Amino acid sequence: MSYINKIAILALLALSACTWVEPTKAGVNVRVAYLSQVDGCKELGKATVSVLDKVLFVSRSKEEVADELETSGQNAAAEMGGDTIVPMSRVVNGEQVFRVYRCRQ
Repeated sequence: MSYINKIAILALLALSACTWVEPTKAGVNVRVAYLSQVDGCKELGKATVSVLDKVLFVSRSKEEVADELETSGQNAAAEMGGDTIVPMSRVVNGEQVFRVYRCRQ
């Protein structure tokens, strides 16, 4: 394997571990809860979020993808006026669905 091929592979692996989703100022205040913890909260709707789960042909870390999806869900909930999200689906191909609630008055 040539030196250039090794550099290209290392670059792809490094990119596959990068986090591209940053929490917004409002998103950091959104909590992640279980369905049993949102009794008495107002449901605002759902947010379907997605991130890249592969970079070219390299799969990204499942944990990293899940973290980014959670952050995206929190950001989306904040935009909807929510303060709590509940995951409603598993991660599938870099996509996940969250229900959005407002629990604090």
